[in-house]
Amino acid sequence: MASKLNLDKLDLQIIGHMMEDATISYADLGKKLFVSGGTIHVRIRKLQEQGIVKGTRLNVDIKLLGYDVIAFIGIFLEKSSLYDTVAKELGKIPEIVRLNYTTGNYSMFAEIVCRDIDHFRNVLHYQLQKVKGIERTETLISLEESFNRNVQVVTE
Repeated sequence: MASKLNLDKLDLQIIGHMMEDATISYADLGKKLFVSGGTIHVRIRKLQEQGIVKGTRLNVDIKLLGYDVIAFIGIFLEKSSLYDTVAKELGKIPEIVRLNYTTGNYSMFAEIVCRDIDHFRNVLHYQLQKVKGIERTETLISLEESFNRNVQVVTE
């Protein structure tokens, strides 16, 4: 895949380091990789133009912000051809933080984050389950997240 995108070892090293710490300056990253900060800047811009780098995110502890419920929703569609329409509608629900089209029992699998059970129930019953094309859902409540990490980019 890296060769199809014309990525070299330096590109992959940049991606790996930035995934670990996106706050590192281009100058400091350049020092670590033995290139100039300008080279890092040019490479990051190229990665953005190719759609590989899609911005940066701040990783926060959502529990400390008052979001105590994380749930996974298995979604059964009336017809698989409704996926695009349903996905667009689900994208309007801000509590849904991840949505995947899947194989197996569910047509779609969503991750939802809410402040508490009442908030979750309202989102589930009054928003998500009202979307046309959804036949039914199954809910799994997360009791604890053991870890959450990025994929490790291989540089060789």
